[in-house]
Amino acid sequence: MLILTATSGDTGSAIANAFYGLENIRVVILYPEKEVTARQRKQMTTLRRNIRIVSLDGKFDDCQALVKQAFSDPSLAQLGLSSANSINIGRLLPQSFYFFYAWAQLSGQTDDPVIYAVPSGNFGNMMGGLLAKAMGLPVKRFVIATNENDEVPVYWQTGRYQTVVPSRNCISSAMNVGHPSNMARIISYYGGTMDEKGRITREPVIARMHAEIAAYSIPDDLTVDTMKALYREYGVMTEPHGAAGWAGLKQFLKDFPDDARPDQLAVSLETAHPAKFPEEIRKVLNIDPPLPASIKGLDSLEESFDRLRNSYVQFKEYLLDHYNR
Repeated sequence: MLILTATSGDTGSAIANAFYGLENIRVVILYPEKEVTARQRKQMTTLRRNIRIVSLDGKFDDCQALVKQAFSDPSLAQLGLSSANSINIGRLLPQSFYFFYAWAQLSGQTDDPVIYAVPSGNFGNMMGGLLAKAMGLPVKRFVIATNENDEVPVYWQTGRYQTVVPSRNCISSAMNVGHPSNMARIISYYGGTMDEKGRITREPVIARMHAEIAAYSIPDDLTVDTMKALYREYGVMTEPHGAAGWAGLKQFLKDFPDDARPDQLAVSLETAHPAKFPEEIRKVLNIDPPLPASIKGLDSLEESFDRLRNSYVQFKEYLLDHYNR
């Protein structure tokens, strides 16, 4: 099996480490050259063996488009293609479980409704939450928190969905997505239809969607202020994505004061360890984030990766050159 994956930073390293060294599994991971941190990159590029890493001269949306085109290309069928990021429903099903886990740890009773703030880029995490709700988790509201790639919050406000091309480069780099692939699943969940280009051909049930989800775009300056405030007020070190989620939750509770009662259970999700973003942590908090054991010594390891232009012809040739038998 040849696993193709596009990553905006975190998914790639998780997949690379999960499949590293497994027989009969080969992995190709594409990432946007200028929009992952050094440590995110090194978690992928220092492995080798059955893992190939490709730096693409483009955006995450470009990486994702190449992977999707490869899946639909019949001339690559002999490669045994599959995926392991949120393109694959097999990623979303287990991802829904920790919504249950967080609620079970914090809830005082079985019907205690919870508000989840979900930092969102490609919206796989958000879709996992909706699956959890469909399975019976008592969710009162989801709060989507994007960065300045605001195509979804704008859609919530105006009813018009328009992709952001090219995506905007923000400090919460894993959320630099101008057209989330899972947005089509969310639209479908609420009874609508969205095509591959982001055109909504059948409207979802808007009233239900708005009753269950709120959406906010968090600019970089508010993300930075939130990182500082969390550390100053609570001693909690968070990286830009988690800070965006917390800022979105605070804005939601301000806009909907009835949901800000002291007994209201609310959970803001974190998406990565601060040690993956040392440059931003140093810049914002003037300290070095502690290193977990899993990435100690990573900075000194030698990297190995390939570079490609944003060209499907070149990407296809790359796959056939390395994997066609």
